[in-house]
Amino acid sequence: MEFSRSRELEARLQKLVPGGSHTYAKGSDQYPALSPGVIARGAGCRVWDVDGNQFIEYGMGLRAVTLGHAYPPVVEAVRASLSLGTNFTRPSLTELECAAAFLELIDGAEMVKFTKDGSTANSAALKLARAHTGREDVAICGDHPFFSYDDWFFCTTNMDGGIPHWVHDQTVRFKYNDLASLKKLFAERPGRIAAVFLEPARIDEPAPGYLQAVKDLCRAEGAVLVFDETITGFRWHAQGAQKLYGVVPDLSVFGKALANGFSLSALCGRRELMRLGSKERPQDNVFLLSTTHGAETPSLAAALATMKIYRSEPVVETLHRQGSRLAEGVRQAVARHGLGRQITVVGRACNLFYGTADADGKPSQAFRSLFLQEIIRRGVIGPSFVVSYSHSDADIDQTVQAVDGALAVYARALSDGVERHLVGPPSRHVFERR
Repeated sequence: MEFSRSRELEARLQKLVPGGSHTYAKGSDQYPALSPGVIARGAGCRVWDVDGNQFIEYGMGLRAVTLGHAYPPVVEAVRASLSLGTNFTRPSLTELECAAAFLELIDGAEMVKFTKDGSTANSAALKLARAHTGREDVAICGDHPFFSYDDWFFCTTNMDGGIPHWVHDQTVRFKYNDLASLKKLFAERPGRIAAVFLEPARIDEPAPGYLQAVKDLCRAEGAVLVFDETITGFRWHAQGAQKLYGVVPDLSVFGKALANGFSLSALCGRRELMRLGSKERPQDNVFLLSTTHGAETPSLAAALATMKIYRSEPVVETLHRQGSRLAEGVRQAVARHGLGRQITVVGRACNLFYGTADADGKPSQAFRSLFLQEIIRRGVIGPSFVVSYSHSDADIDQTVQAVDGALAVYARALSDGVERHLVGPPSRHVFERR
């Protein structure tokens, strides 16, 4: 494959945009040298780069595109909304329609406010929790990689430049499926923790009774429970993972798949908490998610169309079926090549990750880069194996064939060295400093 145009445009991006991308996870240091650097268009589960190469894509816009790229019913809804204007000096009718449709779908959510990304929604949830409890500290699940780009979360990463030292003391971490680790934080900080943040699930399923026990503990300790459903929402279940697991938190954040890749996230939850941003009463003093573009109508129209499709079509069932089919195919290929110690496929079928290891079974970025390089050579972009509603049986079969070919190279690299097969440097972790 030829990537000359991509390399030229990547160099321009590096000069114009810090990191060469507006999302670090999309940056050039996350991919091998032999990979498409700039995408020109997409349709369904396929994308074309600026050099004209075609790929089956997984990850689908960092899990935001569950239906498929340029999905016709969503595109048509957005196109119709554009002719009516996109932003006004008063709320639009679409804001009311979208809020009503969303709250009808999500059990336990009594009010909602829309914004553009999960980071700002999670930060707004923390602000509500602090106002409600009169406390400042926040407990986050340390096994979940990302809650917000704001200081209260990023102080826990290696990329903590520009964050005051005093912020670090306000954020503490607990382990997923380990109730004792959360109890310990409450014991160490009595009356100080305002909120507890976690994803309902990520790679591991919640242990029986775990999520309910977390909710009960938060109630007993007077803290606000926040589920970050930015990823699990509209992927685990059409009504969120909280519906699947039967545990309703105080506040929830949805995003990514909510509008099939259009920029829209939602903060929702109990009226008692959400009202603090309403200005209806003297105590309602939280300035909550007031953004110029928070409710621009094309994204809301996309969300309305997306939710309609989820109500009438087996989207989530298809995500699980196709993910299971892909996982089984990859595992069979791994077994054929005798690479069970090196390649693992983990996670719920609708949200698959893979792990790569060296000859000793230790996690390896170099071998991850080699594996990604080799499936790209064979027409698959797969930073993960997250499927969409548009991935057909034929797409899954082609992907398994690409993986099989990549594993043959992987096996040789275990014997004669990864550096002999990998072009360029290994990819890097998003939070890794140079």
